Amino acid sequence: MQRRDFITLLGGAAASWPHAAWAQQKPAMPVIGFLSPISATSPGTYLDAFRQGLKESGFIEGQNVRIEYRWAEGQYDRLPALAADLVRMRVAVIATMGDGAYAAKAAQPAEGSGAIPIVFALGDDPVAVGLVASLNRPGGNITGATSIGHALGPKRVEFIRELVPTATTVGFLINPKQAGDIEARDIEQTARAGGWQLRVLPARSAEEIDAAFATIVRDRIDALIVAVDTLFFAEIKRLVSLAARHAVPTISPLRAFAVAGGLMSFGASVPDVTHQTGVYTGRVLKGEKPADLPVVQPTKFELVINLKTAKALGLTVPPTLVARADEVIE
Repeated sequence: MQRRDFITLLGGAAASWPHAAWAQQKPAMPVIGFLSPISATSPGTYLDAFRQGLKESGFIEGQNVRIEYRWAEGQYDRLPALAADLVRMRVAVIATMGDGAYAAKAAQPAEGSGAIPIVFALGDDPVAVGLVASLNRPGGNITGATSIGHALGPKRVEFIRELVPTATTVGFLINPKQAGDIEARDIEQTARAGGWQLRVLPARSAEEIDAAFATIVRDRIDALIVAVDTLFFAEIKRLVSLAARHAVPTISPLRAFAVAGGLMSFGASVPDVTHQTGVYTGRVLKGEKPADLPVVQPTKFELVINLKTAKALGLTVPPTLVARADEVIE
């Protein structure tokens, strides 16, 4: 048989193969496991930023990658079971979202033999909470991006003190479940150096946030600093409402707080952090190892002031503070 006849025969045979045979030759679409302690409707999800990061790495949801979402809806004790479910599905990588180390820690033991890599987005120091060996060399099978929000606590004290110079006592809203000891210590030192008394206000749930504000009113605490924590990100609307109702000048790490009507926010750009998590997730899907991907730290920090809220609280925002703001809401 001549070569030309053979090629013709082969082409004809291929054309006659059933479509099912072609489908069997098509590689399966990779699956990302998406794990978060909050809900899909919480302001701190930034799914669009995550998907954009994936896209920049060559992956588009529904086209060449599938995402299995698991939301704990604020019930943190559900995270281990949700992570184990993703492992049983044999997803290609687990992306953990929702500021705080809850989800990443839940995914680590569920990871078992280390076959499934993890990419996180969080506000904690991943070294301090035991997720990675170092920022530059994460080691193991986990890496991601951090907003290092806890390290900015002293700056939040300074900003709120500049806006409320007559205050003598400042409250610090913190979730005891979270590893916030370092943040609390740094904030207390800064407050004490400025002549302020610091009151730590614990809150593990939405109901305990209400109780914390009752304490603020009862004890006449002059201002409030909100810690970096998933719970407080998920309860932004509640925090804004309570701060307005009780006329408490409040600063949060999250821009969404000021946009929603809170007085002030200062922190890293959370969409940037989430975007980078999407980029890293795509790179891991392409075969890169988390141990070789340094933890990404933020380069952009945002001070946002809501002048309308300041006016409602009877506060005059110093022109120097306005000039330093990255965004002013009027």
